[in-house]
Amino acid sequence: MAMKNYSAISEFTLLGLSADPCIQAMLFVLFLLIYLLTLMGNFLMLLVITTDSQLHTPMYFFLRQLSFLDLCHSSVTAPKMLENLLSERKTIFVESCLAQAFFVFATGGTEACLLAVMAYDRYVAISSPLLYGQVMSNQLCVGLVWVSWVLAFVDALINILLAVSLDFCENQTIPHFSCELSSLFPLSCSDTSINFTLLLCSSALHFFGTLVMIVSSYACIVSTILRVSSMTGRSKAFSTCLSHLTTVILFYGSGFISYLLPDSGSPLEMAFSLQYSMITPMLNPLIYSLKNKEVKAAMGRMVRKYFHLLI
Repeated sequence: MAMKNYSAISEFTLLGLSADPCIQAMLFVLFLLIYLLTLMGNFLMLLVITTDSQLHTPMYFFLRQLSFLDLCHSSVTAPKMLENLLSERKTIFVESCLAQAFFVFATGGTEACLLAVMAYDRYVAISSPLLYGQVMSNQLCVGLVWVSWVLAFVDALINILLAVSLDFCENQTIPHFSCELSSLFPLSCSDTSINFTLLLCSSALHFFGTLVMIVSSYACIVSTILRVSSMTGRSKAFSTCLSHLTTVILFYGSGFISYLLPDSGSPLEMAFSLQYSMITPMLNPLIYSLKNKEVKAAMGRMVRKYFHLLI
């Protein structure tokens, strides 16, 4: 599709997190550290799950996909945000802004779908442990992941193609540290009613649709756990869901509050945007490793293996 419709301007200005140079320098150091920890933690999870044969199960297959998604999702916004924290001209090309908005939407939507898939995986593991391997076959797991990716990317593509036709000819300033579709519409002098409607439907599909699936899965999980007679069995069953439930609360909680806040660019909105775009991807490897005996054991085996190779 031709880009001439918004040729009146070539760049947007991202206001970012602060206009104070001293605060910007401190924020740069902080978020650089967060981004590096995100890369290291998720790369380590990918390496451990891929190389350790004992972790080649459906649960860890989905966890590997989550780690890859977290790498992608944080890398969409973090590099440009870090660049702008050190730059006087905090600009971004219109084409780059639309591309960033596309990938933010696509990776966020894929993660929402994947979290719903992981909730279903936990339900099957708890309700039918003897049939778990048969139900969650390799073919089904791969299919569910592909459906998550394709659904989110097609939805994001439809929204972006419609946004490309907008005329951005008024205010060039985005009161945010990244480009998102909702922050681009107020900058257009075109009619954005169709864009808002489509974005609302897409958000309902990816956010509320997947949330309903997660809540339904956990309702079934709770019902199954309550039928377990021993407290030890109940505790063990619940512990298998604790990491996933923590991730769901962090991801959906921050996303829900961020999109409900009416004033674009408010400090509170940007704080919650940072939560789901940078903080949650950094925390997920810790959430899934600190209290997971299998992951810690796999990390120990990997360290011993490479230590023996070195000596």
